[in-house]
Formats: sequence, structure tokens, C-alpha cells
Amino acid sequence: MDLKCIQEYIKKEYLERDSARGLYATFTWLIEEVGELAEAILNGDKESIEEEIADVIAWTLSIANLLNVDVSKAFKRKYGGSRICTSDVD
Repeated sequence: MDLKCIQEYIKKEYLERDSARGLYATFTWLIEEVGELAEAILNGDKESIEEEIADVIAWTLSIANLLNVDVSKAFKRKYGGSRICTSDVD
């Protein structure tokens, strides 16, 4: 799965609900998930850490979708696109 694919999935599944909720309420959900990630890290619970990282990414992508930001393009612009990722882990 690449980032563009994940962002499109989040858009397809959640954009309607995220739009109804609004940007600021969606951002509040992201902050809550960051807090849950911090708690999982403090507890050293690897399974919870993995779940919360996925949640943080999903909510970040929801915000990007609300703002019409292509995260793949933004990432390449910010960090460069000279390296090609050859790993695709399912």
C-alpha cells in the first residue's frame, strides 16, 4: 500500500462524515489519537502503539482530504523525491 492509495481509501470511506463533522472537530479527534499514542508508548504496549499510529495517520489523512492536500505530493516536495521506495509490505 502506498500513501496515495491509503489517502484515497480514507477519502472514500470517511470524507462525507469528516465534512459533516468539520475541520476543527476532525482535528480534535487527531489530537485525541495522539494522546492515546502517547499513553500506549508510556505503557510500552506494542500492539496498542501500532493501532494508535495507524489511527494518527488515518486522522491526519482525513484532515488532508478536508483541506484538499495531496499528501504524497506534499511529502515529496518537503523531503525530496530522488529516492524510489521499492518496498511494498501488505
